[in-house]
Amino acid sequence: MPDTVLFDLFGVIARHQSPQGKDRLAGTAGVPAPAFWDAYWALRPPYDRGEVTGPGYWRAVADALGVAFADHQITALIQADIASCNAVDDEMVTLVDELAACGRRIALLSNIPEELAAHYEEHHRWLRHFQVTAFSCRIGHAKPQPDAYRWCHQALGLEAGRIIFVDDRKDNIRAAEAIGMRGHLFTTPARLRRTLAEMSVIPSRP
Repeated sequence: MPDTVLFDLFGVIARHQSPQGKDRLAGTAGVPAPAFWDAYWALRPPYDRGEVTGPGYWRAVADALGVAFADHQITALIQADIASCNAVDDEMVTLVDELAACGRRIALLSNIPEELAAHYEEHHRWLRHFQVTAFSCRIGHAKPQPDAYRWCHQALGLEAGRIIFVDDRKDNIRAAEAIGMRGHLFTTPARLRRTLAEMSVIPSRP
């Protein structure tokens, strides 16, 4: 049975972008939302893998939209992007704290650009609980690439079968299972807690 938990970040511990955060981003760009989000997501993978910087990413987004972003606008877009992704699920942070307190090994694998990774390290102290923090911008691999998962189990020094990977996306779960990890499709903290208790990863609550 798995004895180490590898967490996704966004959609599991951290919340996805809020409607207000998304509106602020599109408003800062000053372009229609549908076109903005098409360019934002289409060009995101190289940014998440650390192949381009924040300013380079936003200039590529501007080129795709047929506009130009001034330097101060790029700075504002980076700040708005970070702000839109900063909210966390307090119940999940509590679970992370509990796993660390009972001596379980925990790790994190997240598709995340450098500016956002640095912000989380500065502002979210619970990140220190993780024995391995695999940010895609620093390991050069992003989910669902198999090498992202291999990097994690090699960094942990464990066989893949000893790791349960928790993510809210089915394609990411399937990729983890393909290299031998156990997968848990995240829906709620309560369901995850029950699964971990059934595996004896965390004590059952009375």
